[in-house]
Amino acid sequence: MSLSALSDQIRACRLCADAFARTATAHEPRPVAWFRPGARLLIAGQAPGARVHASGRPFTDPSGDRLRDWLGLSEDVFYDRDRVAIVPMAFCFPGYDARGADLPPPPVCARTWHDRVMASLGDVRLRVLVGGHAHRWHLGARQGVTRTVRAWRDLAPGVFALPHPSWRNTAWLRKNTWFAEDLLPELRQAVRRALM
Repeated sequence: MSLSALSDQIRACRLCADAFARTATAHEPRPVAWFRPGARLLIAGQAPGARVHASGRPFTDPSGDRLRDWLGLSEDVFYDRDRVAIVPMAFCFPGYDARGADLPPPPVCARTWHDRVMASLGDVRLRVLVGGHAHRWHLGARQGVTRTVRAWRDLAPGVFALPHPSWRNTAWLRKNTWFAEDLLPELRQAVRRALM
Protein backbone atom coordinates (compact mmCIF):
# COMPACT_ATOMS: atom_id res chain seq x y z
CA MET A 1 0.00 0.00 0.00
CA SER A 2 1.28 3.47 -0.83
CA LEU A 3 1.97 5.94 1.95
CA SER A 4 -0.64 8.25 0.43
CA ALA A 5 -3.31 5.52 0.62
CA LEU A 6 -2.27 4.71 4.18
CA SER A 7 -2.57 8.39 5.11
CA ASP A 8 -6.09 8.43 3.65
CA GLN A 9 -7.02 5.35 5.70
CA ILE A 10 -5.72 6.97 8.88
CA ARG A 11 -7.69 10.17 8.21
CA ALA A 12 -10.83 8.05 7.84
CA CYS A 13 -10.20 6.09 11.07
CA ARG A 14 -12.98 6.06 13.66
CA LEU A 15 -11.69 3.31 15.97
CA CYS A 16 -11.85 5.56 19.04
CA ALA A 17 -15.15 7.35 18.33
CA ASP A 18 -17.01 5.73 21.23
CA ALA A 19 -14.13 6.30 23.66
CA PHE A 20 -13.79 9.97 22.65
CA ALA A 21 -17.54 10.49 23.04
CA ARG A 22 -17.18 9.42 26.69
CA THR A 23 -14.42 11.96 27.48
CA ALA A 24 -15.02 15.35 29.09
CA THR A 25 -14.61 16.91 25.63
CA ALA A 26 -17.04 14.47 23.95
CA HIS A 27 -15.38 15.10 20.59
CA GLU A 28 -15.33 13.28 17.28
CA PRO A 29 -12.12 11.71 15.94
CA ARG A 30 -10.07 13.94 13.65
CA PRO A 31 -6.88 12.07 12.74
CA VAL A 32 -3.98 14.31 11.76
CA ALA A 33 -1.69 12.40 9.37
CA TRP A 34 1.33 14.48 8.33
CA PHE A 35 3.87 12.52 6.28
CA ARG A 36 4.94 11.67 2.76
CA PRO A 37 7.42 9.23 1.24
CA GLY A 38 11.01 10.46 1.21
CA ALA A 39 10.88 12.50 4.42
CA ARG A 40 14.35 12.76 5.94
CA LEU A 41 13.38 13.84 9.46
CA LEU A 42 10.88 11.93 11.59
CA ILE A 43 9.27 13.64 14.56
CA ALA A 44 7.60 10.95 16.65
CA GLY A 45 5.28 12.64 19.12
CA GLN A 46 2.59 11.63 21.57
CA ALA A 47 -0.86 12.79 20.39
CA PRO A 48 -2.42 15.99 19.04
CA GLY A 49 -3.72 18.50 21.54
CA ALA A 50 -6.99 20.43 21.39
CA ARG A 51 -5.53 23.20 19.19
CA VAL A 52 -4.17 20.67 16.72
CA HIS A 53 -7.56 18.95 16.71
CA ALA A 54 -9.09 22.29 15.70
CA SER A 55 -6.43 23.25 13.12
CA GLY A 56 -5.74 19.85 11.53
CA ARG A 57 -1.99 20.62 11.54
CA PRO A 58 0.45 19.09 14.06
CA PHE A 59 2.09 21.26 16.70
CA THR A 60 0.03 24.40 16.03
CA ASP A 61 0.35 25.43 19.66
CA PRO A 62 2.98 26.79 22.08
CA SER A 63 4.50 23.30 22.31
CA GLY A 64 5.09 23.45 18.58
CA ASP A 65 6.75 26.86 18.89
CA ARG A 66 9.12 25.46 21.51
CA LEU A 67 9.81 22.29 19.48
CA ARG A 68 10.61 24.28 16.33
CA ASP A 69 13.01 26.39 18.40
CA TRP A 70 14.69 23.27 19.77
CA LEU A 71 15.08 21.90 16.25
CA GLY A 72 16.18 25.21 14.75
CA LEU A 73 13.46 25.00 12.08
CA SER A 74 11.23 27.63 10.54
CA GLU A 75 7.52 26.88 10.18
CA ASP A 76 7.97 26.52 6.41
CA VAL A 77 10.55 23.75 6.76
CA PHE A 78 8.82 22.11 9.73
CA TYR A 79 5.58 21.74 7.76
CA ASP A 80 7.26 20.60 4.52
CA ARG A 81 5.98 17.01 4.37
CA ASP A 82 8.52 16.11 1.71
CA ARG A 83 11.26 16.69 4.31
CA VAL A 84 9.60 16.24 7.72
CA ALA A 85 7.25 13.44 8.77
CA ILE A 86 5.28 13.92 11.98
CA VAL A 87 4.03 10.60 13.32
CA PRO A 88 2.51 10.66 16.82
CA MET A 89 1.66 7.63 18.91
CA ALA A 90 -2.00 8.52 18.37
CA PHE A 91 -3.24 10.51 15.39
CA CYS A 92 -6.25 12.01 17.19
CA PHE A 93 -6.66 14.29 20.19
CA PRO A 94 -7.45 11.85 23.03
CA GLY A 95 -9.47 14.43 24.97
CA TYR A 96 -9.46 15.57 28.58
CA ASP A 97 -10.50 13.77 31.72
CA ALA A 98 -13.08 15.20 34.15
CA ARG A 99 -10.36 17.35 35.81
CA GLY A 100 -9.24 18.84 32.49
CA ALA A 101 -6.01 16.84 32.23
CA ASP A 102 -4.82 15.41 28.91
CA LEU A 103 -5.70 11.78 28.39
CA PRO A 104 -2.86 9.51 27.17
CA PRO A 105 -2.66 8.37 23.54
CA PRO A 106 -5.01 5.40 23.06
CA PRO A 107 -2.77 2.31 22.55
CA VAL A 108 -5.11 0.98 19.84
CA CYS A 109 -3.92 3.75 17.52
CA ALA A 110 -0.26 2.76 17.68
CA ARG A 111 -1.16 -0.94 17.47
CA THR A 112 -3.26 -0.32 14.36
CA TRP A 113 -1.17 2.19 12.44
CA HIS A 114 2.35 2.78 13.74
CA ASP A 115 4.21 -0.24 12.32
CA ARG A 116 2.59 0.29 8.94
CA VAL A 117 3.50 3.99 8.80
CA MET A 118 7.06 3.39 9.94
CA ALA A 119 7.57 0.62 7.37
CA SER A 120 6.14 2.81 4.60
CA LEU A 121 8.30 5.83 5.47
CA GLY A 122 11.47 3.96 4.65
CA ASP A 123 14.85 5.13 5.85
CA VAL A 124 14.62 8.51 7.51
CA ARG A 125 17.96 10.12 8.34
CA LEU A 126 17.03 11.37 11.81
CA ARG A 127 14.39 10.33 14.34
CA VAL A 128 13.36 12.83 17.02
CA LEU A 129 11.33 11.12 19.74
CA VAL A 130 9.18 13.57 21.70
CA GLY A 131 7.91 12.45 25.12
CA GLY A 132 7.75 9.25 27.10
CA HIS A 133 5.14 7.48 24.96
CA ALA A 134 7.36 7.84 21.87
CA HIS A 135 10.45 6.81 23.87
CA ARG A 136 8.76 3.60 24.99
CA TRP A 137 7.53 2.61 21.52
CA HIS A 138 10.66 3.48 19.54
CA LEU A 139 13.33 2.60 22.11
CA GLY A 140 11.59 0.28 24.55
CA ALA A 141 12.73 2.83 27.15
CA ARG A 142 11.19 2.19 30.54
CA GLN A 143 13.50 4.17 32.81
CA GLY A 144 11.63 7.47 32.57
CA VAL A 145 11.98 10.57 30.42
CA THR A 146 14.87 12.20 32.28
CA ARG A 147 17.13 9.14 32.16
CA THR A 148 16.25 8.47 28.52
CA VAL A 149 16.93 12.06 27.44
CA ARG A 150 20.09 12.27 29.58
CA ALA A 151 21.49 9.27 27.63
CA TRP A 152 21.20 11.21 24.37
CA ARG A 153 24.84 10.62 23.41
CA ASP A 154 24.15 6.87 23.29
CA LEU A 155 21.48 7.46 20.62
CA ALA A 156 22.93 10.34 18.57
CA PRO A 157 23.47 11.20 15.82
CA GLY A 158 20.58 9.22 14.28
CA VAL A 159 18.12 9.45 17.18
CA PHE A 160 17.37 12.13 19.75
CA ALA A 161 14.95 11.54 22.63
CA LEU A 162 13.41 14.79 23.92
CA PRO A 163 11.03 15.68 26.72
CA HIS A 164 7.64 16.95 25.61
CA PRO A 165 7.93 20.66 24.76
CA SER A 166 4.84 21.50 26.83
CA TRP A 167 4.82 24.46 29.21
CA ARG A 168 4.36 21.84 31.93
CA ASN A 169 8.02 20.92 31.46
CA THR A 170 9.40 24.44 31.98
CA ALA A 171 10.56 23.58 35.52
CA TRP A 172 12.25 20.42 34.15
CA LEU A 173 14.11 22.52 31.58
CA ARG A 174 15.29 24.96 34.26
CA LYS A 175 16.51 22.11 36.45
CA ASN A 176 18.25 20.21 33.62
CA THR A 177 20.39 22.96 32.08
CA TRP A 178 22.49 20.37 30.20
CA PHE A 179 19.53 19.91 27.85
CA ALA A 180 19.84 23.41 26.35
CA GLU A 181 23.61 23.68 26.79
CA ASP A 182 24.72 20.29 25.46
CA LEU A 183 21.91 18.45 23.69
CA LEU A 184 20.20 21.22 21.70
CA PRO A 185 23.28 22.40 19.76
CA GLU A 186 23.97 18.79 18.71
CA LEU A 187 20.31 18.26 17.82
CA ARG A 188 20.26 21.37 15.60
CA GLN A 189 23.40 20.20 13.78
CA ALA A 190 21.85 16.75 13.26
CA VAL A 191 18.67 18.35 11.89
CA ARG A 192 20.66 20.48 9.44
CA ARG A 193 22.60 17.45 8.26
CA ALA A 194 19.46 15.35 7.85
CA LEU A 195 17.71 17.97 5.74
CA MET A 196 20.65 18.74 3.40
